[in-house]
Amino acid sequence: MRFSILTIFPEILSEYIKHGLVSKAIEKQLIKVDIYNLRDFADNKHNKVDDRPFGGGAGMVMKPAPFFNGIEKIKKAQDGKVILFSAYAPVLTQKKVKELAENSHLILLCGRYEGVDQRVIENLVDEELSIGDYVIMGGEVAAEVLIESAIRMKEGVIGNKESIETDSFYFEGQYGFPQYTRPGNYRGMKVPEVLLSGHHKEILDWRKKNRKKRSN
Repeated sequence: MRFSILTIFPEILSEYIKHGLVSKAIEKQLIKVDIYNLRDFADNKHNKVDDRPFGGGAGMVMKPAPFFNGIEKIKKAQDGKVILFSAYAPVLTQKKVKELAENSHLILLCGRYEGVDQRVIENLVDEELSIGDYVIMGGEVAAEVLIESAIRMKEGVIGNKESIETDSFYFEGQYGFPQYTRPGNYRGMKVPEVLLSGHHKEILDWRKKNRKKRSN
């Protein structure tokens, strides 16, 4: 699985992919992450990627040319699904993560400022996604969220398949359960006896009964 990311802050993502299971998945060649500096695709000598909005208003809008040029170059090597992160878009869910993980190539666009020129959205973007009903500074964090959630679905990234299948949301309505580790007694707070019993069925029953629920 390949991710191509267009961003004005490539160093954020370059540092991110050096750590944890993302780094290991890259080393094992289970995934490939290509990070592109959006400024390299600007059509002006100052590599400017934003300008004032027509009609007036606060802030700046990201220009169309860098996105058109960048996506065209990326797609010459391999076609892919283009995703733009937007605060107003449908929220990313585990169901959507499973669907996206089936793609061989995702092209992720990291917007900034007041947004991206609408012509990019209408002509280049296949899907817009949000990571929640709130506004963040840019799409880089959202790209990291999508990468981490999607590669969990790829065989070989997570050592134990059970870790994935017991995730919250892996199945509809499924949530995690309380977890404990050693010591069994910490400052007088004891682990439930059933988890120490070794009785697999009783442990499964306890976990089903004590699954966490949403608080809102």
